[in-house]
Amino acid sequence: MFTTGQLVFAGLFFLGFASLIYFSYSKDKALHTKNYPGSWKVLIGFIIFVIFLFSVKFILKN
Repeated sequence: MFTTGQLVFAGLFFLGFASLIYFSYSKDKALHTKNYPGSWKVLIGFIIFVIFLFSVKFILKN
């Protein structure tokens, strides 16, 4: 389906993009914790909401 070159490019692109995002976030980590102290609660709430939606879908499907 994909050529070897395409798979190599996709892998390298993913590694480069992920490392760029990691380094960019690590530089701003102190600033984010200062300005957005409760943002992890929003993330937990979003994850719980998505799990709730999948469970409702599973229950209604059966």
